[in-house]
Amino acid sequence: MRFHPVYIGRRTAIAAALFAVAAGASAQAFPSKPIRLVVPFPAGGPTDTASRIVGQRLSEKLKQPVLVDNRAGASGSIAAAAVAKSPADGYTLMMLATPTLLAPHLYKQAGYDIVRDFAPVATVYGLPIVMVVNPQQLPKVDSLQALIAAAKAQPGKLNYTSSGVGSFGHLTTELLKDLGGFDMQHVPYKGGVPAITDLLGGQVPMMYADMVAALPHIQSGRLRAIAVGSPQRVPFTPDVKTTAEQGFPGFDAVSWGGLLAPAGTPKEVVDLLAREVQQILAEKEVQERLLKAGTIPMYQAPDQMAARIRSDNDKWGKVIRDKGIVAD
Repeated sequence: MRFHPVYIGRRTAIAAALFAVAAGASAQAFPSKPIRLVVPFPAGGPTDTASRIVGQRLSEKLKQPVLVDNRAGASGSIAAAAVAKSPADGYTLMMLATPTLLAPHLYKQAGYDIVRDFAPVATVYGLPIVMVVNPQQLPKVDSLQALIAAAKAQPGKLNYTSSGVGSFGHLTTELLKDLGGFDMQHVPYKGGVPAITDLLGGQVPMMYADMVAALPHIQSGRLRAIAVGSPQRVPFTPDVKTTAEQGFPGFDAVSWGGLLAPAGTPKEVVDLLAREVQQILAEKEVQERLLKAGTIPMYQAPDQMAARIRSDNDKWGKVIRDKGIVAD
């Protein structure tokens, strides 16, 4: 049986048109089932809280459940490695946080490449860090320059703490030491709570702490805030100068979080999710809830988030390599 060329061409065109309609309908149908939002840290922390605030509104807007799945361990690398291998269909997302961005530099078997294995969706929040001192241990230190002077007066003898080897507070202090030409000894703890506890008790005199952990003690006067790591002052401590304002122009150390999807997720799905997140973060109630949780609402589009990931990956990766830092 022979087919006329015109008939074949017409049938092909009809099939292509039907395929295009079906593909368009499929894209428009997203989401048609629940979305899993993986949080690579335990419940209750700032990353988890921000995920639940945004996830709740995303669920309401998309009319599908957004199910928060906490998978803690190895600075988030366990969760990230699993998400990287998930289907690239938009139904599995992860709330990236700075420790998870840094983990491949600190763990030999992290199991993922932060640049290659994910599709950035949108940044969600910033988590300011603040340099705090115990005023009983360092009564004359009320500024960053005063701290540096105290450190230079006794090279290598002044201690600082952090929530662990390779933590953001550890890396930020090491970067500042190099820029300021001074030395202090690192006394790491396994977690922010024991580090803050011993800072309050006077066992160690200072640290770069995340604002959520430090703010109650700053407000009570038990800790003195002398510098924030962000380029701008933060609303929680508006009178505290930035590190940049105190002799280090361009200094930028902000822990942050944002949504990632597995690499290969369709662009139309990523763009849809990004638009929804942008609208959610513009809502006054959401902004107030994020601020109450100690985080600062911060939207960046997919391409901006991708640039930020590359920049932070290069910047902090260099600090880790130069210092020979390896996670416990």
